[in-house]
Amino acid sequence: MTATTATLPKAFVWRRLHSLMGLWLVLFLIEHLLTNSQAALLLGDDARGFISMVNGLHNLPYLEAIELFLLGVPILFHLVLGVKYLLTSESNSRKSDGSKVSLPEYGRNRAYTWQRITSWILVFMLVGHIVKFRFLEYPTSAKQGTETLYFAKVNMDNGLYTLAERLGVQIYDKDAIEQEKYIYRKNDTKETFREISEGFLEENSLGITGPAPTNFDPQKQIVLNSMQRFEKNVEWVQALDHYSLKPGQVVVQAKDFGTASLLIVRDTFKNPIYVFLYTIFVVSACFHAFNGFWTFLITWGVVLKAISQKAMNKFAIFLMILLTLLGLAAVWGTYWINLRS
Repeated sequence: MTATTATLPKAFVWRRLHSLMGLWLVLFLIEHLLTNSQAALLLGDDARGFISMVNGLHNLPYLEAIELFLLGVPILFHLVLGVKYLLTSESNSRKSDGSKVSLPEYGRNRAYTWQRITSWILVFMLVGHIVKFRFLEYPTSAKQGTETLYFAKVNMDNGLYTLAERLGVQIYDKDAIEQEKYIYRKNDTKETFREISEGFLEENSLGITGPAPTNFDPQKQIVLNSMQRFEKNVEWVQALDHYSLKPGQVVVQAKDFGTASLLIVRDTFKNPIYVFLYTIFVVSACFHAFNGFWTFLITWGVVLKAISQKAMNKFAIFLMILLTLLGLAAVWGTYWINLRS
């Protein structure tokens, strides 16, 4: 008599991994909407909470690796498998001519149908959201002296004058950028610094035993540091000139990443079209996330009894409504209520 080893079907494993990635993304959505809501809900605070949380995330070590492996991979995995399941399954709550199953009287069937609908909405809107905020409008940075500054392109409005002063932000239009470029356009000073600094470096060139020892020279320190500051200033001007400005657009310069990000978010939600699109995006994301969360609890056997499932369903609905309100607060309140002036 030989023993047989049971193996899990691949389809079962893939669905469980898809479910786990979904749970991870629900946790990220909670953090994301909590952060964004602080751009609107703390009235009169100039979104300091938003700025602080965004700066904290931006200053995490190995941020790009975190974004790739803890966000990019789970999103891609969940999205690709989700599309596959969408294409191979059908809803059963719509009216039918009898050729397909139709059971619209059951709430879970209706929820499944809306889960499919919001899936298609999220496929397109999530990709657009990532492209817009992570690639097209992501703040750039450059050093001016020893200070790192962050830049973003926004549309000018009257409220930006006073808000910029409160946030310590500088505003540059096309003429102001051209003026800064003119100051550094001539290379006489730069070439002079370079010739002197290269001469100093040649004196201290590497030999077989390493750098030749030398005495401290205050004059060398002044020249080399001045050259470094000058090159950083050139980098700063190039960062300003990086943007192609249309009439009515300006470049804002902030002292931290969070402030630059806030101004990009504010600029986005000035536009009623984006307000409309992100309202759909937030509602779809929250329904999809917390309907999926409730399904996860049942699928993984966290809640088994009918009474427990009913209680967790109410809890999931509560979280869905709460996070939806936080997300809509960010969409409708960032510019139109909190940071308009």
